[in-house]
Amino acid sequence: MLRQLALRDFVIVDQLDLTFVTGFTVLTGETGAGKSILIDALALALGERGDAGVVRAGASRAEISADFDAQALPLLQTWLLENELDDDGNCLLRRVIDSNGRSRCFINGRAVSAQQLREAGEWLVDIHGQHAHQSLLKSATQREILDNYGNASELATRVAQHYRHWQKLNDALLVVQQDSGAMAAEREQLDWKIQELSALQFDLADWLALQDEHKRLANAVNLGAGIAFVLDALTESESATFSQLHVVATKLAHLLEYDTSLQAAYDLIDSAGVQLQEASHSLRRYADQLEADPARLAEIEQRIEQVLDTARKYRVKVEALPELLEQAQQRHAELAHSADFATLTVEVASAHAVWQELAQQLSQIRLSTATQLAEIVSTTMQQLALAGGQFAIALTPLETGNAYGLEQVEFLVAPHAGATPKPLAKVASGGELSRISLALQTAISQVAGVPTLIFDEVDVGIGGGVAETVGRLLKGLGASRQVLCITHLPQVAALGEQHLQVSKVQHDNQTLSQIHPLTPAERIDEIARMLGGVTITDTTRQHAREMLVVA
Repeated sequence: MLRQLALRDFVIVDQLDLTFVTGFTVLTGETGAGKSILIDALALALGERGDAGVVRAGASRAEISADFDAQALPLLQTWLLENELDDDGNCLLRRVIDSNGRSRCFINGRAVSAQQLREAGEWLVDIHGQHAHQSLLKSATQREILDNYGNASELATRVAQHYRHWQKLNDALLVVQQDSGAMAAEREQLDWKIQELSALQFDLADWLALQDEHKRLANAVNLGAGIAFVLDALTESESATFSQLHVVATKLAHLLEYDTSLQAAYDLIDSAGVQLQEASHSLRRYADQLEADPARLAEIEQRIEQVLDTARKYRVKVEALPELLEQAQQRHAELAHSADFATLTVEVASAHAVWQELAQQLSQIRLSTATQLAEIVSTTMQQLALAGGQFAIALTPLETGNAYGLEQVEFLVAPHAGATPKPLAKVASGGELSRISLALQTAISQVAGVPTLIFDEVDVGIGGGVAETVGRLLKGLGASRQVLCITHLPQVAALGEQHLQVSKVQHDNQTLSQIHPLTPAERIDEIARMLGGVTITDTTRQHAREMLVVA
């Protein structure tokens, strides 16, 4: 359950810390006071997309923290453990959105992605928006509701995935049948390409070594002349460096007899003489081995030209030749597989069989749960001023099936006794649709494992005794779940076990939104305001007291 919600610089909230209790909590306030801010903030904490627009004017960032008790959710605990996010049964979701739009997400103090926030949120909270009844007219929404009620959402996803896989293979088979000539021509071109690139036997390390060898052979004359000049300067001329260094060392050796502090200089010069002699020996060995090899040079130049010609032919850099060969081989393998008509035909049939088996499993679940869900909704409708009304779910078989299964799901309703059930969009008024939506949400929530349910003004369009019935339905859910409802109806608000009020205040020329729990006396005034409007009389206060006593 949701234990605490903390907001900092969110929209028109500068700072807010709320503590929640179990059972049924109501949230009320004047129109425009910002009642939905709480829902919007919680949605962001649960991973919904956010932008810089949620940052309060003048602030550098907005922060939302939602603290949940997750001890009774073993699947969530396992998920947290697997992702190294566990914290002894706690689940603290935190979202930070900077004024530049950058967003950061955290679970139990560890950085995560928005997708991970959404995954965790699926176990924690179920939000029913105030316009949920409008989407109820869509076929996709109706199908999702039925699948959610039957715990078949994951199976429905698998059905869609296998359908797309089957269609992809089937499309490939059609291409083979229609474009076999073009595919054969492409394979033939690839055969030549692979043969030519393979015969080249190009290796990048060998290529670099070959270029070094070519540079050496092509400059053998210059190298020989240069080495001879260096050797002459070092050891062989009358003024050779080695001879002069020997004279200097001998002179210093005599001077050492007068001052031993010259020893360090002598040692360095003596060492330089040794190193100079070793360098001379090394250069002589190099000169002895150095020789022009016109035949090898011609062979190397021929190889370099071959590689460069191939790279120019395929319009790639020399270094990209191995990747070009790999791509050609991969494409050739794909075409070879596609061209195998018999194998592809078997794969198409196999993929279709897998999809059909899963789709049939989904159909069986839908068939068994459709009747059950329809009965529950029909029973609830009787309490919502729809006496005699009937709710039904039609499953119409599709000729070939699709990504959603083997049947079309359609909600039907008869709003009063004796009427024939017809598609929801054709017979339900706005008020009726809102009540049917609430009945559906109540039925789904009873089987869902989510511990916290939030209803955002789902009681729009109703009033009187029906409003009280709606409140009692929500309060009944609160016996086993944590229920939070934003409402404008005093009949619903009076039934809350915790009452939060939203209000606007002016502070430093800024309009801010505040939310605080009401005391019993404050609650009487708030219910009276909802009953009587701007002017609160003793009569409306007495009426409010009576409603709270009855509740």
